[in-house]
Amino acid sequence: MKVVNLKQAILQAWKERWSDYQWAINMKKFFPKGATWDILNLAEALLEQAMIGPSPNPLILSYLKYAISSQFDDFSRDLCIQALLDIMDMFCDRLSCHGKAEECIGLCRALLSALHWLLRCTTASAERFREGLEMGATTGEKQLTMCLQRLNKLLSSTKNRALLHIAKLEEASSWTAIEQSLLKLGETFASLSNCHLQNQAEECGTLIRSIPIMLSMHSEQLHKTGFPTVHAVVLLEGTMNLTGEMQPLVEQLMMVKRMQRIPSPLFVLEIWKACFVGLIESPEGTEELKWTAFTFLKIPQVLVKLKKYPQGDKDFTEDVNCAFEFLLKLTPLLDKADQRCNCDCINLLLQECSKQGLLSDVNTSNLMAKRTADREHAPWLKSAENANIQPNPGLILRAEPTVTNILKTMDADHSKSPEGLLGVLGHMLSGKSLDLLLAAAAATGKLKSFARKFISLNEFTKHINAENSKAASVRALLFDISFLMLCHVAQTYGSEVILSESSTVGEVPFFETWMQTCMPEEGKILNPDHPCFRPDSTKVESLVALLNNSSEMKLVQMKWQEACLSISAAILEILNAWENGVLAFESIQKITDNIKGKVCSLAVCAVAWLVAHVRMLGLDEREKSLQMIRQLVGPLYSENTLQFYNERVVIMSSILEHMCADVLQQTATQIKFPTTGMDTMPYWNLLPPKRPIKEVLTGIFAEVLEKGWVDSRSIHVFDTLLHMGGVYWFCNNLVKELLKETRKEYTLRAVELLYSIFCLDMQQVTLILLGHILPNLLTDSAKWHSLMDPPGTALAKLAVWCALSSYSSHKGQASSRQKKRHREDIEDYISLFPLDDTQPSKLMRLLSSNEDDANVLSSPTDRSMSSSLSASQLHTVNMRDPLNRVLANLFLLISSILGARTAGPHTQFVQWFMEECVDCLEQGSRGSILQFMPFTTVSELVKVSAMSSPKVVLAITDLSLPLGRRVAAKAIAAL
Repeated sequence: MKVVNLKQAILQAWKERWSDYQWAINMKKFFPKGATWDILNLAEALLEQAMIGPSPNPLILSYLKYAISSQFDDFSRDLCIQALLDIMDMFCDRLSCHGKAEECIGLCRALLSALHWLLRCTTASAERFREGLEMGATTGEKQLTMCLQRLNKLLSSTKNRALLHIAKLEEASSWTAIEQSLLKLGETFASLSNCHLQNQAEECGTLIRSIPIMLSMHSEQLHKTGFPTVHAVVLLEGTMNLTGEMQPLVEQLMMVKRMQRIPSPLFVLEIWKACFVGLIESPEGTEELKWTAFTFLKIPQVLVKLKKYPQGDKDFTEDVNCAFEFLLKLTPLLDKADQRCNCDCINLLLQECSKQGLLSDVNTSNLMAKRTADREHAPWLKSAENANIQPNPGLILRAEPTVTNILKTMDADHSKSPEGLLGVLGHMLSGKSLDLLLAAAAATGKLKSFARKFISLNEFTKHINAENSKAASVRALLFDISFLMLCHVAQTYGSEVILSESSTVGEVPFFETWMQTCMPEEGKILNPDHPCFRPDSTKVESLVALLNNSSEMKLVQMKWQEACLSISAAILEILNAWENGVLAFESIQKITDNIKGKVCSLAVCAVAWLVAHVRMLGLDEREKSLQMIRQLVGPLYSENTLQFYNERVVIMSSILEHMCADVLQQTATQIKFPTTGMDTMPYWNLLPPKRPIKEVLTGIFAEVLEKGWVDSRSIHVFDTLLHMGGVYWFCNNLVKELLKETRKEYTLRAVELLYSIFCLDMQQVTLILLGHILPNLLTDSAKWHSLMDPPGTALAKLAVWCALSSYSSHKGQASSRQKKRHREDIEDYISLFPLDDTQPSKLMRLLSSNEDDANVLSSPTDRSMSSSLSASQLHTVNMRDPLNRVLANLFLLISSILGARTAGPHTQFVQWFMEECVDCLEQGSRGSILQFMPFTTVSELVKVSAMSSPKVVLAITDLSLPLGRRVAAKAIAAL
């Protein structure tokens, strides 16, 4: 049979589009049984015909593939095998396909089959070589060497491995077969004595095993030791969000670790460094206790959660040990912390970490011994430790189990033993017990249930049975202590801690109602004429009479909740009477003494209304109202007060000082509050007077950038500026500062610091940055010069970090420090980036001045499905969400820039943005921000030289979707 007839048969098969098995059947019919395919040079004939056109003929290639898989399983036929290996040698390192996506996927599958065949062939050759049968060991070794060379050549190409990665996802069963062949190959080679061949086989095995994890192999940063972002995130959390849930903090820290590729030991070290810095610089009083609770109670729990994340082949406890080893070298930092806390901080921390299973006993003892030896060199530390002052860390660690016990006590029936409960509460009020317990509860996530228990107790005091004077005074005290504690919690940790879940049905508790409508807070303006301040007039009259006529407040059958709601109207009556000369100052003194003499809560409610009232008065009308506030804030020096009066007055003074702070500043009034020996409002009134806030913002950012890290005070200044100037003003001005920076080292530092500053309200900042600031910079050619390297690279990095953080966390709950977004804002985003098919998006109108392009991109209906279809649409992501909408529009803008006829710094910026996306990605991160990128962007991106690599294509396409795999295969096969 002549070869020309074989060619005719192949052409006929192609014309009639025979399937591979039809071809095999017909070939057996055409040619006599005696002919063997290797004599006919079938493989060469098929390959020659397949390669005639500009792209390989997939149908004829499928015949060759069928021939290989069906005909050449007999690995004992050396000449046939060697002929096939020679064919493989021709194509295995220069595969390409410029056809349709289906053909490219076919190439991936064919390559996977070829790899499987080659593995089986190698195993068979190795077995023959081992046994030294038939042709002798020399021929066996030659064939085995040929197999290993082809394997190595096939797998050393990143492009081939990328195509195999796609094939693995397309055909999971075929990949399983490859893994089994690889195991068999390993077993066979283990019994060979030839080390050179063993090493070659091991290299090939490693390359095959690396295919599924191609996207997750990132190198860690080893040239840096300080990581300001981790430092700032921890400082921000410790300073402003002690009550926050742990999981969002853990996820945010892991996000930073991954984005900045921080090695685990240095990551844990940075967390501890931030804790010690926070401890040292925290203002005395409540803030110091908060930081102590954060460091000794919350952070060990955070590390326990971090330990649960996959660490690869590393042991997290070893990383924690390594971090402590590094920390022990920072002797000045530790000495300063020990001095501040009046104890050996490291010792207590090590005990806590050991208890949580973060350190082995051997490592704990070793670290303790090292620190003890270090402290011997600083005798002043021991001499400075005051034996009479109990150190806060020890107190906080003891307070934590006490919180649990108190919660159990509060669960009991209050009516059975109110006096016993009062004893427990009285003990809580003494010294700094309350702040210790609240800090411990906040750090361990129990503050909300703590507050709920006190609200229940406050509600319990509404129930009045026939009571004697003793029972009445106990009830009054229970009401007063619970009311003061709740006010104190709301001011120290935020009113969100007090509020019940919105899903809760039934009557809203009295304290919640009072707090939301009557309690002054920073940034909350109250209307003194609001109906909540105007209760039933008969109750007001009887309260005025009671305050004015009796020598002291009556307690029996007193409805304290009603008295608190009526006091505002009563104070207005009394003020009017005083201003009109009906009451003398002595009478006012007597009335204010009555108000604060027994139950401090009445004074709190009275001052709450007076603060709202003073704001509404003219300059010359304020004197008497301020005079009345002065009368109410000081304690009553009398023996006829109820139990725990001094302790209650301390809390009352702190509450009133917080309430009056804003109004006293606005009216330039001084009121002396009873001093408790500590600064009760450490972070209040931080902005310098008579200085524009933009100057303050640029000044504080320049300071932070020079220093290289953010301190607690700066965080509070940034927070104040964010709420004063608004998110757009804040973000826009800080981005301008970043774009002014031209020193490479400083731009990277600025990005790390800005990301942590933006954590103050990451969701809102991201919407502004990606939805307004970036599109303006990318669509205005006058601003393109500002996107040059290095500030442009830095801004791209910042934008990706913010987008990834917001996208990964926006399904979770907003942090208590982040203000809730109003409904109008969401509507704004819907009008800015509409999905309504009839109305072109504002952003799309910005994309191009060219008429043709504008028509193509004007609205979703006009765009062909292929030009704007993205993975997010196939995953049916909710596009009413503002962040999803902003991301989708940003990627449409990126797509249009890449497809535009002109290039410039904005094109370079897009490349940096995409490179950073690829750098920060986790493997298999379906649902990443890249799902919003149109599929067509992939083919545009690979035209950019820096992005034309198989790994980049795999990273930017969603390989969990069949369409994503086709797009990736087409782009990679064409490289």
